[in-house]
Amino acid sequence: MPRRRTSRTSRTSRPVRRVLAAVTVALLASVAVGCGDAGELQGAGATPTAISPDKLWPDLTPASSPAFDIGEVDTKVVKGVTVPGGDIRKVDPAAVVRQEIAAHPGDYGEGAYAETARRMADCGRSGAAGTRCPVLEAYYRDLTGDGHADLTLGFRQLPGKLTAVRVYTARKDRLVQVMAYEDAVSGVELAGRSVIIRAPSEVAGYEYRLQWTWDQQQRAMLLTHDEMLRTGVRKHSPRPSASPTPSASPTPSASASSSSASPAASASGR
Repeated sequence: MPRRRTSRTSRTSRPVRRVLAAVTVALLASVAVGCGDAGELQGAGATPTAISPDKLWPDLTPASSPAFDIGEVDTKVVKGVTVPGGDIRKVDPAAVVRQEIAAHPGDYGEGAYAETARRMADCGRSGAAGTRCPVLEAYYRDLTGDGHADLTLGFRQLPGKLTAVRVYTARKDRLVQVMAYEDAVSGVELAGRSVIIRAPSEVAGYEYRLQWTWDQQQRAMLLTHDEMLRTGVRKHSPRPSASPTPSASPTPSASASSSSASPAASASGR
């Protein structure tokens, strides 16, 4: 039987195939490594040049005192109202409002908010008469960080469309007002140590958002944010002024959402 002839090509192709196989494995390994690097940092392109703020009028003499007093740290003890045992929940909210009305007869006597004073007689009454009370539901939460509940109080300033928002804290048996604001309020929220008030703007589709935050050094709620935010397209609604209007005001109401201490406040000011 003749011996089978082995060609030169067959003998030399084996190492070539081994080399090709090794190269293929190396290429596949490099591709796999490349896939694993997909989550690493990548260049985002050219970075815009930082522009420092331009200081205007450098020769202008800096002001040393405010031109207007907006009462941002005004606090006062409410006379005629005590806090039994230091528990502010035992204070009658209607009594607090009555004390404020008595302290400002020019505003609530025959002044701009005379209807508020008249409707105070309906507070505490049952049925439909009780709904005429201008005092909104009171809310209790620790806003000062002392471990005790503070009082957030609202009441309607009638016959206009303003809502007064007040915050009180207890210092032993004294009731101390630490924040006061009134506006055409569309919403009130409590968040942490802050009171957030939303009010309609003269600009359609925008509203004002004001935030008061407790300041331990001043021992008062300070206005820390005052901004105008976009809310979407809506019809133009002029911002009501503090002057009374002849139109009748709707019945006061309040709604709330639950929280750990007590519900966050939400009062309609329309």
